[in-house]
Amino acid sequence: MKIFKDKISLQKEILNKPISFIPTMGGLHKGHISLIKKSKKYKRKTLVSIFVNPRQFSKKSDYRNYPRNKFKDVSILRNLSVNYLYLPSIKDIYGFKPKNKIFLHKFSKKLCGKFRKGHFEGVINVMNRLIEIIKPKKIFMGKKDYQQLFLIKRFIAKNKINSKIIECDTVRQANGVAFSSRNSLLKSNDIKIASKVYHFINKIKKRFDIYNENFLKKKMIELGASKVDYIENYNIKKNFVKSKKYNKNCKIFIAYYIKNVRLIDNI
Repeated sequence: MKIFKDKISLQKEILNKPISFIPTMGGLHKGHISLIKKSKKYKRKTLVSIFVNPRQFSKKSDYRNYPRNKFKDVSILRNLSVNYLYLPSIKDIYGFKPKNKIFLHKFSKKLCGKFRKGHFEGVINVMNRLIEIIKPKKIFMGKKDYQQLFLIKRFIAKNKINSKIIECDTVRQANGVAFSSRNSLLKSNDIKIASKVYHFINKIKKRFDIYNENFLKKKMIELGASKVDYIENYNIKKNFVKSKKYNKNCKIFIAYYIKNVRLIDNI
């Protein structure tokens, strides 16, 4: 595996090579591993980036506390025979003016966009820059961050960028909890709470219309959540129209805290 810390050296290496790209913020887990394995099936060169993007954090403390373990991450990537690892500095990412303009679909103001000011602007900004640097043919992203996935797809389509997003299913622990870098901040009892929340939502989803949002939030608090930002049902086949009833075209989106750790999921 070749490791690059500056974009000039990376671009020289991958020039004219069809690249499959997995953008990450590190803290690699089985979800990331599944993305890499899927990428390798396409028999292209696989490039993983690790960059904790400061511009998508609304709180400095959240940025500082984000899980980082570069030694472990590099070891995982070597064992998976990843071709390239990009470890850029903040200056390397933000030290140039990108060609494409930021485009945020109106759905960016819902869900996490409502509770995390500037979050999606930061996400699209860094993805715009990474795509311009790498020029990947395919980008592999998980469905756990479904709102983010949707917004990046719309940004790519709006700017007619020649990169295709490959959507990958959420990978879960046996207890139902979606793998996330932030899970490393949770204790064993916290994981049990997250499991209870997942099973509760999964159990009631087909009867979602008989409950109101306040009741569902209260129930999540009773299960052990410290705070609930939202629990909302959207039809993802109809351009994210909010729906009272749950069906195969819908996803229930949740964001909640266990102590000071914020977790998101869609079920």
